[in-house]
Amino acid sequence: MDLVPALEEPLNQPLKSVLGPATAKVMAEHLGLHSVGDLLHHYPRRYEERGQLTHLADLPMDEHVTVVAQVADARLHSFASAKAPRGKGQRLEVTITDGSGRLQLVFFGNGVHKPHKELLPGTRAMFAGKVSVFNRRLQLAHPAYELLRGADDEAAETAESWAGALIPIYPATAKLESWKIGKAMQTVLPGARDAVDPLPESLRAGRGLVSLPEALHKIHRPHTKADIDDARARLKWDEAFVLQVALARRRHADAQLPAVPRRPAPDGLLAAFDDRLPFTLTEGQRKVSKEIFDGLATEHPMHRLLQGEVGSGKAQPLDALVLTPAGFRRMGDVRTGDEVVVPDGEIALIDGVFPQGERDVWRLLLTDGSSVECDDEHLWIVATSCAWQRGQAPEVMTTREIRQDIFEADGSPKWYLPAATPVDLADDSGPPHDPYQFGLRLGDGSLRHDLETVPDVFKNTSIKNRLAVLQGLMDTGGTVHTDGSGASFRSASPRLAEDVAWLVRSLGGRARILPERAALDVSVSLPDPYAPFRLTHKAAPVGPRPEDHTFRRGIRAVEYVGRKPVQCISVAHPSRAYVTDNFTVTHNTMVALRAMLAVVDAGGQAAMLAPTEVLAQQHHRSIVEMMGELAEGGMLGGAEQATKVVLLTGSMGAAARRQALLDLVTGEAGIVIGTHALIEDKVQFHDLGLVVVDEQHRFGVEQRDALRGKGKQPPHLLVMTATPIPRTVAMTVFGDLETSVLDQLPAGRSPIASHVVPAADKPHFLARAWERVREEAAGGHQAYVVCPRIGDEEDDPKKGGARKSPEDEAEKRPPLAVLDVAAQLSAGPLRGLKVEVLHGRMQPDDKDAVMRRFTAGETDVLVATTVIEVGVNVPNATAMVIMDADRFGVSQLHQLRGRVGRGSAPGLCLLVTEMPEASAARQRLNAVAATLDGFELSRIDLEQRREGDVLGQAQSGARSSLRVLAVIEDEEIIAEAREEAAAVVAADPELERLPGLRTALDALLDEEREQYLEKG
Repeated sequence: MDLVPALEEPLNQPLKSVLGPATAKVMAEHLGLHSVGDLLHHYPRRYEERGQLTHLADLPMDEHVTVVAQVADARLHSFASAKAPRGKGQRLEVTITDGSGRLQLVFFGNGVHKPHKELLPGTRAMFAGKVSVFNRRLQLAHPAYELLRGADDEAAETAESWAGALIPIYPATAKLESWKIGKAMQTVLPGARDAVDPLPESLRAGRGLVSLPEALHKIHRPHTKADIDDARARLKWDEAFVLQVALARRRHADAQLPAVPRRPAPDGLLAAFDDRLPFTLTEGQRKVSKEIFDGLATEHPMHRLLQGEVGSGKAQPLDALVLTPAGFRRMGDVRTGDEVVVPDGEIALIDGVFPQGERDVWRLLLTDGSSVECDDEHLWIVATSCAWQRGQAPEVMTTREIRQDIFEADGSPKWYLPAATPVDLADDSGPPHDPYQFGLRLGDGSLRHDLETVPDVFKNTSIKNRLAVLQGLMDTGGTVHTDGSGASFRSASPRLAEDVAWLVRSLGGRARILPERAALDVSVSLPDPYAPFRLTHKAAPVGPRPEDHTFRRGIRAVEYVGRKPVQCISVAHPSRAYVTDNFTVTHNTMVALRAMLAVVDAGGQAAMLAPTEVLAQQHHRSIVEMMGELAEGGMLGGAEQATKVVLLTGSMGAAARRQALLDLVTGEAGIVIGTHALIEDKVQFHDLGLVVVDEQHRFGVEQRDALRGKGKQPPHLLVMTATPIPRTVAMTVFGDLETSVLDQLPAGRSPIASHVVPAADKPHFLARAWERVREEAAGGHQAYVVCPRIGDEEDDPKKGGARKSPEDEAEKRPPLAVLDVAAQLSAGPLRGLKVEVLHGRMQPDDKDAVMRRFTAGETDVLVATTVIEVGVNVPNATAMVIMDADRFGVSQLHQLRGRVGRGSAPGLCLLVTEMPEASAARQRLNAVAATLDGFELSRIDLEQRREGDVLGQAQSGARSSLRVLAVIEDEEIIAEAREEAAAVVAADPELERLPGLRTALDALLDEEREQYLEKG
């Protein structure tokens, strides 16, 4: 990254080679090292001390490694094989140790003679090879090795090559071992003195960093561990700073581009959509929405990353109550079109009922002893006592937010709920008897003995009648406090006490039931228009209410209830609120599509790019359903609020495709959801204003850029991912995007139990896994089985391959395939169940039909590839078996697992593997099984895979522009480098005063990466 002519010198050139031609060729082809500078920046992976052996237990499977160890044992065996049928085949097995663990080396045929003579017990050497498994034991087959001898040994060259106490171990390949790279480094290391420092002098001096030439010498030839620390500290800053300068320049360039501001109309499509939603925005969702809308309103393209799933909770149990004009009804009994009472006393329609399966339910305990149940995402209109008194606007908070912050510093309740306005209930017919007389007789016990409650006919009536019943009860069983400050009702019947409290709350008052020795006392406080007594001698002592007395109830506790079936409702009223149990005010809405609708409001079009047809089709269906008549609309920019939502995929029929393309080019379609088909040249937009990329990690940059290029001016960009991304990764991989995080977990998700199934070690575990699938199916649920590949001839890696002897090579089984596994399950452990397959090469109509049958519950088990990884939502699916789980990455496993536990029962995810317990793959699977925390798993994934090329298209660590910087461990350096880079670019965008930095930037941004960065 800091190349000057001397460092740009090729390692291999026709007339003069810095290294031998063969070595230079291998370095170029297998390590991507072409120049002296490239080689100098090929840093050691780790260091070994001559007196210290390596830890063999940490070896990663299927990776090329270099270890330093001592020979413990060497045995030569004879065997018969196809090449040596008379038993003349030879196999040398060498066991090496590090003092705490052992590793087997194996050599075959003519290759046994040299190691048999040299690898004697007690010999120390460096060994290099690829870690594999044979007979369930880790081994290196035919490893290269270099004996380590003392300085006084005859092979003085080895001692000189590895001068000093520390031996650098370089990232190597099968064709070029670490020690050969070390010898090549000796040749080019003098060129490090010509390295030009990219860091500004003030930055380097202020942080006490060594110069770049010194850092390069210390990283390759350290004399002490302190040398390594100094070098790594300096080189980390190089990588972090130069990368952040590249990203800062990109942000600066974006800020200079023109874009059309997109501001939603006050009474347009977005407002109409918000009015029909069944949920209410949480504080986090409102914050993110504001960030997005502010970005859309600017005259420069918005570039924003939105990470985190938007929860769709806000539900109550089916046995919760909803206040209707006819009285309370069970939540589970209400239907779309029913009337409900809103807190201000008006009547509104329910315009949506949304069952949410079974969820964890919490109970809010209020200061008057009443309670109400809901899920953790349910919304409440709350404010502090002081805020209510000052007339400040209340907040809308989730149950989760409230229970994490319940009390004031003095232990008193922090949050208070508004009181509901009293309303008349039922029709005008009224109760069958005089309500006051009924209250008197009920209160004095003159009614029949078994009548100890207020019948519904005296509850679901007018305010006037309810007050009359209450006054009759109070005139017989009520008393006035001696100071006239309040009243209470005494009853030996708990049911009657509860009914008195119900009547008080229905009138907008406050009632609390307090147990006494032989009875229950109900404290009664009513608003001024409603006197608790009619009898003069009781009414006269009642004093006026204090000015600060309110009927708002505080939340004194939130306790966990358990799992219950729940649902949510949408109320067609501007308040989005309704009245629930004990006349408690609650609130409801959700956020989705709002950025796209804002752009359509402003006269533009929005395009959503989805990674698979299954996901695109599901997005289209759900968006159309959520928008209802708003998705059936007229011309873009016309008087009508509605727009058209179209789907565009590569496999659509010709007629449907022509109509979709016509709707886009004319502007009649405001929203399009599609796959890669959106990128094709034939697709033209009338006025593309926003590009939304869903599950961004599934797309290449070229694909995103091709869609962005279809706008008349650069469109705004919103990149979404449900995969949690650590802050440091967001600062590096997405450093040119502003970041918004919805860090609330998806609401209403059932717990998912995850277990590793070691199929090779314990075959009966796999048999038990299929039994569990059958048990889930017997319980009325469904299951996924996920395989790494499809399995037809087209992608069969074994096709045409000759089978090799196990003695010649430890055979690697191809990944399990959908078609093979589905057939085996149907004929074997899942016989009798309805099993179907789903994979990417099926016809779209067939895929859609399979998903519809699975969603409808007609299929018991769906055997699929990762086509179901994102977006597929079948709440009845409770089990997932992932075959060859070690073939998937951590984040992918987490995404797949998220397909279960989405509805009425807990989820189960079984990770099947044949990898041995000590392998890195098993450790990775154990980590996935141990936690559901996506951010923690993303850290584990990053630590194991490394960062990939953060500016290029590589998704793993094989081609990384980060060599010493670890984005998880070096968060502080990255954050500081980002600040420093922003300041440098703001002061000197072209870096004219920093030629060394400019040179480093040019080297970092080779042609491919420069194009990548330009495409953003």
